Amino acid sequence: MYSNMLVNCSNCRTPLQLPPGARSIRCAFCQAITHIADHSRNAPPPPSIPTTPPPPSTIATPSPYNHAPPGPPPNQHGRKKAVIVGISYKYSRHELKGCINDANCMRHLLMTKFQFPQESILMLTVGAVEFALRLMLAFHLHFPRESVGILKLLSSCGHWFCLLLISFALELLLPFVLHAEEETDPYKIPTKQNMRMALFWLVQGCQPGDSLLFHYSGHGSRQRNYNGDEVDGYDETLCPLDFETQGMIVDDEINATIVRPLPQGVRLHAIIDACHSGTVLDLPFLCRMDRNGQYVWEDHRPQSGIWKGTNGGDVISISGCDDHQTSADTSALSKITSTGAMTFCFIQAIERGHGATYGSILNAMRTTIRNTGNNPGGGDVVTSLIGMLLTGGSGGGGGGLRQEPQLTSYQPFDVYTRPFSL
Repeated sequence: MYSNMLVNCSNCRTPLQLPPGARSIRCAFCQAITHIADHSRNAPPPPSIPTTPPPPSTIATPSPYNHAPPGPPPNQHGRKKAVIVGISYKYSRHELKGCINDANCMRHLLMTKFQFPQESILMLTVGAVEFALRLMLAFHLHFPRESVGILKLLSSCGHWFCLLLISFALELLLPFVLHAEEETDPYKIPTKQNMRMALFWLVQGCQPGDSLLFHYSGHGSRQRNYNGDEVDGYDETLCPLDFETQGMIVDDEINATIVRPLPQGVRLHAIIDACHSGTVLDLPFLCRMDRNGQYVWEDHRPQSGIWKGTNGGDVISISGCDDHQTSADTSALSKITSTGAMTFCFIQAIERGHGATYGSILNAMRTTIRNTGNNPGGGDVVTSLIGMLLTGGSGGGGGGLRQEPQLTSYQPFDVYTRPFSL
């Protein structure tokens, strides 16, 4: 009777898909419980199209990404809000060891150094296999007798068949464990759809004075561009957990989702630890800095005239490497465990007092990576997705680190006088 029913969260109004037979559902964002008795007044509105376009004189073609899904909730926690994505690609040949560490360290930094409320930080870090296993465990704790047959089936199956059972677990077991721990939340899996919704949530309802942050640690790639809006002829991409079946998230979409709609008075920072990530937000200007700290702003506005700026807001991105470079997943920096080289150096720069300006942060990050690259001993280095594919997933790379963190912006500014602030 209630199959595929959509209801709005009774608290934050996020559209939620009610599992078959369920009488209530918990919101992935604000954790409020919505009961099915309220469904008649909670029916979600149709998808809305952003009402404030960029300046008309700069628009060459309409964006293909304006068909936003029903909106995520408005900012419930004041002036600071963050989306943190860490993807390990566990049990695959693309596996990365440091991305979950990156995500957890970034959350700690935001909470302790920049006063982000924990409730305003949305983490997408749960792997699909881990999620299915946790869901099975939660089901077993609630219904031990009924779970015996399922557990016996899993113990007799190969790993590949366990993957097939994930969809079964989601559909059949989720209604019984809606009130279980947060780690059984399917919206915390960094799939393509969940990442899209998280980015919409990040900018939805933002107001002047808000500070937003998007941190991504995972694989990045690039693909040939055919619409003429890339200086180097390539689109940069992020690789969700399910990128092999659902595709990558292209820089054009990221720009259309979190850059172009940003209103005046709102500040957004992106910290992107991925290969080929230099211009992954498609921002109009790139800070080209040499080893002496001298810099010039390169104009990356497309000749086609497609608008890549904001609607008045401030957007700055710090990324792990240039568009043609790879970004390392390594233990060479921490000497203890694997991390993304860029995330480690960014946090270290802040912790060691180099976070006064954007220029001081960028110089500190580059110096650390350069010194590690000159002394490569002390940890394995994993670099590009393409390299892992070609080597069958080994991913080990010799010769230390060979990447240069990049700074891009919605407009040029003096990197040595503008204070850094989240």
